[in-house]
Amino acid sequence: SNAQNDAEVEQPSVSEVIANLALQIDRGAVNRFNICQSDIWDGAVRGFRRGTFAETNDLLVKFSDDEGRFEEGLDTGGPKREFLFLLMKRLNKRPIFDGPEQSRYLVYNSTAIREDEYSLAGKMIAMSIVHGGPGPNFLSKDVVSYISGQSSFNPSIGDITDEEIGKVLQQIEVASTLESLRDLIFQNSTMLQTAGCFKRVVSVEEKHSIVKEYLRWYIIDRNYTAIDRFKDGLASLKFLTALQQHPAVLTPVLCHSNHKLTPTDMENLFQPHLSPVGSNMRVLENKARSFWADYLLDCEG
Repeated sequence: SNAQNDAEVEQPSVSEVIANLALQIDRGAVNRFNICQSDIWDGAVRGFRRGTFAETNDLLVKFSDDEGRFEEGLDTGGPKREFLFLLMKRLNKRPIFDGPEQSRYLVYNSTAIREDEYSLAGKMIAMSIVHGGPGPNFLSKDVVSYISGQSSFNPSIGDITDEEIGKVLQQIEVASTLESLRDLIFQNSTMLQTAGCFKRVVSVEEKHSIVKEYLRWYIIDRNYTAIDRFKDGLASLKFLTALQQHPAVLTPVLCHSNHKLTPTDMENLFQPHLSPVGSNMRVLENKARSFWADYLLDCEG
């Protein structure tokens, strides 16, 4: 197990991988984004598609408030983070994605192919992560494992939003006799032929492989063109290369994770500014800090 331990030691942390990618950013040059709160998407698309846009430039975001003045606070990085956070939320709603809200896969859409929205989405995600913003946190693990070159593929019938198709797959999945399985395959021959998994079965156990093959076609193969363009976008700032090199480290940034915030997480988010040791103020501050830590524990309870 020594070799395994060595491999674990060698895995860099997420922050190390991202900090390394961020070295490509030229802090002396900026891409300007003029964003109106009511239509984040439109402003983002204009910014990313501007002729002068360069992926290695820093991002400068200006929100126009309702009176049309530009809000201050350009140098703090706050507007940039807020913009990237809102952009990732907005991206989830685009028609290039399908599937459950927390496990979206890319789906072929002819308008989006024409407007090259897949590569734009990939670029937005890569830029957001490398610039210290959030990842999408909504991509399907199956799609990410496919993109990063892993072989794991464990979709469920629940990933399919089309009720008719979902119902057929469910019936195949629960077929209890060879005869009923053959009937189902025959009744749905067109659907199965399209995916290339219409075949003569000799055992009822083959139902699982039929369902899995269909799901693979439904989620990956039929959307191949879309996924390919998306990968082109993810290649921005060498993010795709990093993902393929360190899939275990970067996959959690792209997929939904149910990480519960603990009191310790909350405490570590804050850095107290303390008075000198031995001063009366420091004594009060230490007391306040213990109350604060208690308050966080109470909140969790």
